[in-house]
Amino acid sequence: MTYSSAERAYREVKERILSGELPGGELISEGEIATTLGTSRTPVREAFLRLETEGWMKLYPKRGALIVPVPAHEAEDVTQARYVVETGAVRMLADIDRSALLTKLRASLDHQRELAAAGDLDRFAVIDADFHREYVVAAGNPLLAGFYDSLRERQRRMNSVALRHGPIETDRIIAQHAGLADLIEAGNTAGFATALADHLMAVHGVRLRGL
Repeated sequence: MTYSSAERAYREVKERILSGELPGGELISEGEIATTLGTSRTPVREAFLRLETEGWMKLYPKRGALIVPVPAHEAEDVTQARYVVETGAVRMLADIDRSALLTKLRASLDHQRELAAAGDLDRFAVIDADFHREYVVAAGNPLLAGFYDSLRERQRRMNSVALRHGPIETDRIIAQHAGLADLIEAGNTAGFATALADHLMAVHGVRLRGL
């Protein structure tokens, strides 16, 4: 697929924001992005305006574009929403055949181990998010899945930030994912809810309300 220069600039800069390569608080310029992409400033300016509209950056005339940090409350809000959706989805899975889902979850775990061994944290963050999405989608409720997907970009950025902050504990994350898969396989919805809460709070450093 061929994208316009503005679309290409938008996708490239947004990807760098979501991956954490462009961290919150960093000031970038149209000129440096244009040079990196080998394009003029006009499509980059269009991309920046679009990203500002979406809330990913704040433009300052003659100074550049500030990458908006993850808001202090966002990690808690997104994590709380994820917990509600994911535990609800797993309860819906309790009375249906989960064999196909478990095959996908086991394959994801293998992929996570490969990426962790290779030190590819950016890709690990993507596969981490995909792991959780698998069982939400498997629940078969398109409205639930659609809402969960609306959180995906924020969730992915949070994962990237968490993985880049301090010592990387991918082994612990993978072990927790494996535990979640085991609980889904066993149909242990109460155990899953407890394990998921512990996992999300440990990874993102937040407290979940109502627990």
